[in-house]
Amino acid sequence: MIKRSLLLFVLLMFAVFSVYGPAFAAGKKAADLVRDDQPIDINTPKYHKLFTDLEAKGFERNALEKLFSNLTINRKVLSLMDRQWGKPTPWYAYRPRFLTPLIIKQGKQYLRKFRPSFDRLEKDFGVNREVIVAIWAMETRFGQNTGDFNMFRSLNTLFAAYPRRSDFFRAELIDYLLLCQRNAFDPRIIEGSWAGAFGQAQFMPSSFNKHAVDYDGDGIVDIIHSRLDALASIANYLHHFGWTLDTPVSIDLGKHLHSPQLEKKAGEGWSNSISWRRLQQLQRVKLPAPVKGGHLTVVPLDLDPQKGGGKRYLAGYPNFQAIQHYNHSQKYAAAVDELAKALTSD
Repeated sequence: MIKRSLLLFVLLMFAVFSVYGPAFAAGKKAADLVRDDQPIDINTPKYHKLFTDLEAKGFERNALEKLFSNLTINRKVLSLMDRQWGKPTPWYAYRPRFLTPLIIKQGKQYLRKFRPSFDRLEKDFGVNREVIVAIWAMETRFGQNTGDFNMFRSLNTLFAAYPRRSDFFRAELIDYLLLCQRNAFDPRIIEGSWAGAFGQAQFMPSSFNKHAVDYDGDGIVDIIHSRLDALASIANYLHHFGWTLDTPVSIDLGKHLHSPQLEKKAGEGWSNSISWRRLQQLQRVKLPAPVKGGHLTVVPLDLDPQKGGGKRYLAGYPNFQAIQHYNHSQKYAAAVDELAKALTSD
């Protein structure tokens, strides 16, 4: 019995090692296992299967082998991916990156300059213009910083050399080639973020294929060069995840929670959920009911230790949760909300 258990344990560990590779076993980071510009071997089972799946979607094998030839690892992509699992930035350090006088000034200028376009966007998608602009500002500084990493190389680097999320980036690579095919883009020249998001809206390829729209009427869905396509795609994304025009995004709950249950909720991350009535009852505060029903979330935000520290808490409404589908970070959604409010004020 002991020998059998030992054998099963050895087989299990071998399976784990095979799936996650030397990085898992040795505790090394993905970037530690490669060198920059290391050739990517496409004569492997994982690439053969990828090509087979792409052929089923209409791609030709010879064209794929030519496209994927001479690919190399971008080690910086792996280093940045490894680094994201480190200590998160607290709210008091995160907020000043986006809530600046210059960003607020520029955002208001864009709202005035393109008022007719925003009138149309609000009518067509039911999403507040200030929130669209806030996301545009936070993602790419109004389209000015869309990333300088070669998309095709980054996605292949992450598929080939980042075991932890290889399957995810395989799917994104397929979506990327599909969107390039449909819109006559050259997949070898598009640039984006190190993690594969691109364009003024910083969509991942899968999000592009689901939510990006042609809003300028030129027949091409282009969130890279078309401001209208990018803004409409942001609006369409939020609309898809339940945004309701002119309803609350978040409401301040103060610096203290009055219930252990709320403290527990606050520690559960972006997906915590509590009913509106229950939150009112436990926090002993009057809150407006969600217009279309739905639950609220409890959002903790770290305050600057040099200014007293502690936390402040928000009640996140369904609109807040819609922003979190764009980016799961509670800090991101809180910053979008606060920036949008700053853009609304005179």
